Amino acid sequence: MRDETFDALRGQLQQAATAFADGPDALEGILLGIVEDVDRAVREPLEIFPVCHHSPASALAMARRLREKRPKVVYLELCEDMAPLLTELRNCRLPVAVQAFATEVDGFPADWSPLSVVAPITEASAEYQAIAYALDTPGVELVLVDRSSDHVFQWDERAAHSAEPAGPYAPPAEEEAALHGDAVGVEIGDLRPRFAELEEHLLRHGKVRHWSEWWHQYVELPLGDSDHDTYRQVMLLIGSLFRHLAPGDSHRVRVDEDRERYMWTRMREHLAASGADPADCLYVCGAFHAASRVAEFGVGGSDTFEIGPRTATKWQHGLIPSSHAAIEAQFGLAGGSVSIAATLWAKNLRRTRVEPYRLAGQAGAKKPSAKKGAARAIPPAAPPAAPSDRLTGFLHRPPVLDPLDEAELLGWSVEIVRAARRNGYLASTADAIAVFETSILLAGMRDRARPTPYDFQDAAVTCIEKDSVPGRRDVRRLVEIMMGGDRIGQVGYDALPPLARDVHDRLAPLGLKLQQRGVQRALLDVAGRPELGRCSDVLWMLRHLMPQGAARPIMGERKLGEQPIQESWDLALGTHQRALIELGYEGVSIEQVLEQRLRRTAYAPQATAATVLEAVEDATLYLRSRRLSDELGTRALEVLSAERGVDGAPEVLRRVRRLLAYYRTSEPLLPPWIESFVKTGYAHYCTLLPTAFADEDATVRQVAAMLGFLFSMEGLALSLGCDRTQLELAVAQSHPDDPSKTALLWAAQTQLGRVSRAELRERCDELLANPMVLPAYPRYLSGFVQALEPVPGLTDFVVEAVSNAFGRLPDPVLLPWLPTLITTLRAGGAELAPLLIREAGRIYPGRLAALDAWVPPWRAQPLTAGTSTARPASDAPGLALLAAHPTACDALADLLGCGDAWEAPAPGGVPLLGRHPETANALEVLLATA
Repeated sequence: MRDETFDALRGQLQQAATAFADGPDALEGILLGIVEDVDRAVREPLEIFPVCHHSPASALAMARRLREKRPKVVYLELCEDMAPLLTELRNCRLPVAVQAFATEVDGFPADWSPLSVVAPITEASAEYQAIAYALDTPGVELVLVDRSSDHVFQWDERAAHSAEPAGPYAPPAEEEAALHGDAVGVEIGDLRPRFAELEEHLLRHGKVRHWSEWWHQYVELPLGDSDHDTYRQVMLLIGSLFRHLAPGDSHRVRVDEDRERYMWTRMREHLAASGADPADCLYVCGAFHAASRVAEFGVGGSDTFEIGPRTATKWQHGLIPSSHAAIEAQFGLAGGSVSIAATLWAKNLRRTRVEPYRLAGQAGAKKPSAKKGAARAIPPAAPPAAPSDRLTGFLHRPPVLDPLDEAELLGWSVEIVRAARRNGYLASTADAIAVFETSILLAGMRDRARPTPYDFQDAAVTCIEKDSVPGRRDVRRLVEIMMGGDRIGQVGYDALPPLARDVHDRLAPLGLKLQQRGVQRALLDVAGRPELGRCSDVLWMLRHLMPQGAARPIMGERKLGEQPIQESWDLALGTHQRALIELGYEGVSIEQVLEQRLRRTAYAPQATAATVLEAVEDATLYLRSRRLSDELGTRALEVLSAERGVDGAPEVLRRVRRLLAYYRTSEPLLPPWIESFVKTGYAHYCTLLPTAFADEDATVRQVAAMLGFLFSMEGLALSLGCDRTQLELAVAQSHPDDPSKTALLWAAQTQLGRVSRAELRERCDELLANPMVLPAYPRYLSGFVQALEPVPGLTDFVVEAVSNAFGRLPDPVLLPWLPTLITTLRAGGAELAPLLIREAGRIYPGRLAALDAWVPPWRAQPLTAGTSTARPASDAPGLALLAAHPTACDALADLLGCGDAWEAPAPGGVPLLGRHPETANALEVLLATA
């Protein structure tokens, strides 16, 4: 039943509907429905306090009402599972965000992981005033009544939202705008028109650019000095108006109504369990939800709504740093609006002398005076007065035009010019005067006697920012900083999760202020101070786990089998505090988190042998855990056996070689898993080799890596029981069509002894002599270059082949091939180029003058098998050199126990060589043709 409080307002609205719509039926449902919503909320026994998120007017009215009413129970629209964290706010510097985080989901799609919900809190917000009052006032209970973080995602239709994105995504210009990451934001009082035409109408007639400016001008300023009843009825009016004019988004309307049913159900449950009097309670919620029309509304509403159970997902809760820019970016507010709201909040406190609530020990807050606190007496709460109509007077009252504060505007103008000059703008005193006059002009054009910060911002952009932005910040951003700046919160040490505190404790020997934002340089003399080696281990693990820039090595590296000597780091843990806190949700130490992530990578469905071997190397490098390395190595063996492609062959070869070198130098025996890996890999790649040679999708580098694995691991594989015949058969069964793979096959046959150097040289000469094949010769050379991976002994032959190509190929063929050769070496053979350069430096003359008479070694006439250059035995001069300098031979003879005297050389030279010259001749021919 309704009373007669708003009957006069109803009559006036009916007359207005008749005058403007040719009859009362067109607007009666909206206008009278708004009054009914206000009347219903005002008459509710449990006082409803409507708020708007991060609104100074709401915060000021909340502080006033709490001191007047002093409720014993405060119901707050916030996720009910976040309640235990609110006491930790006193250990933080606002703004911060309460976060619920889940990495392992159970009951949600796996691609949604990780799940994250944040609720940012600023000092100029009504929710912080309610929290501070409830936590620091004895006998007051704070109850969070909104849906849990789990229900936030249960009621989410992510598939529908992802199919039709809301609009193009623009990355934030400042890194502070990404402090919340991709978390789902939960705020108290999302008060913005959901009807696009209505918002456009309000902005156009209000002569403003965006919604934040409209709210500041037409709601914040008028309500800043209003009494409690006027504030509450106006906020209920706005919430009901936006609710009646909301479009028919069935999903969003259903979620909003379910949230309202959820909150009223929780409040009735608490009232029944605690026996509290609704008159001693206060319900703080958004104005949109305060004007609710669900059947469960009120303490006497129906109890038909059933709250569903939560899923089995394990949620972690903590506090993360927030910032004004992050809040604006996440909730679609205008840039600088939260900073302007903070400035307005400070002005309102100075003007009205209202004493706000602050948590005791709050970082960044002023300590209250003991003398003032002792003298202050709390009066008894006044009995609640009957509600009266304050809307009629407020709506009839003309807007109050604040007089121009010339001193304030002049200070703004001088300060923005000073800031512009510091950031590279050619601003002067004339620009300050222009900004001052333009601000007044813009305010007058918008029917305002006093320029708002938004008018001043437009004037500064118009007068100072000419053609380009000389620095990183434009004038609009400079005004935002000047109006209060982008305040960035910080989570105190005591509020950090155990992992984050452990990291700070272990890095304490560095002597740095790790919670401070910005980059700090850390110098580690590990050789001189061995205790810093533990700090080095922590920093390398943080570099692996945290985003780029949190821990960046400047000097020093971590390799298998090497010990650090000196290191230099750039640390920004304070800037990336959110990432460090989220690591704490995954474990109690960074070693545990790193081990979990390595296991998750190794056992992922899309894991390859290369990625698992990388996990093995990381486990050895950072954790020094033989147990984990053996476990992941066994997993790598399983993954390799199941692979049917050769895409990861180059990475597998590189990592297996590195691990083998490490184990051979650091341990007496190879781990069983790596022996099995080499044995299995030998048979595996032998089986895939013929298919890879014929497959067009397999690149030359991948096939070369397979051959590199087979040839470099051949000795170990044969010792473990593999059969070399399997490799010979695989090479014999390979019949490539691609020229580069053909050259690679020839190199493999040479390594196996099936093709000699002379035959390989003849094949290359035939290619150069065939005009039909000549354009494809560079591709053969590319194959020979890649062949240096499995057959490094062909380096001199590759230099010979490349030299012949430069000497004999015509320019139309050679010049287009050169860029291809360079890009090929850079992309897939950067480690092979030093081999070619070193070999070319050995073969080619070192001076330009010797180049004319130089003859390449491959063009010199080789000795035939029947040619003998040995001297006749009769002409041999004997062992004259040894006889002239016998000291070395005498020392070797004494060492071997042969102290016989020297014999005179025979007149015919060495008798044995003279009688049997065949061995020496054969050796000489072999060395000349090699």
